[in-house]
Amino acid sequence: MIEITDGEISLPEMIERARSRDAGAIVTFLGTVRDDGIEMLDVEAFHEAALAELKTIEVEAMSRFGLKAVEVVHRTGSLGVGESIVAIVCSAGHREEAFSGCRYIIEELKKRAPLWKKERGERGEHWVGQGEAK
Repeated sequence: MIEITDGEISLPEMIERARSRDAGAIVTFLGTVRDDGIEMLDVEAFHEAALAELKTIEVEAMSRFGLKAVEVVHRTGSLGVGESIVAIVCSAGHREEAFSGCRYIIEELKKRAPLWKKERGERGEHWVGQGEAK
């Protein structure tokens, strides 16, 4: 399942959907808003294009790493420090494939998906550029 939402992320539900009898590994990644001297992070998306790109990344990862299931949920809206931004769950026959697939998805998502973040805090507002490690 690929989703972009302004709602909460349910990691347990994502894990449950990724389970299968032939998967010996389930790897999760949960990206959160860290305290970099900011108060809020505004996340925006070009929904249709972002969903299409995330689906393409999912297909690539499943093929390249032999994944059994992929779950990706990315949030939009105003998020506070400690809140979840993105969750990725990958299941595979073995841990190496699950870890590699999960890493591939987050790295490609950060490079390719039309999602933007604006940090707000005491120093003002700042759009985080694509390719930055935020």
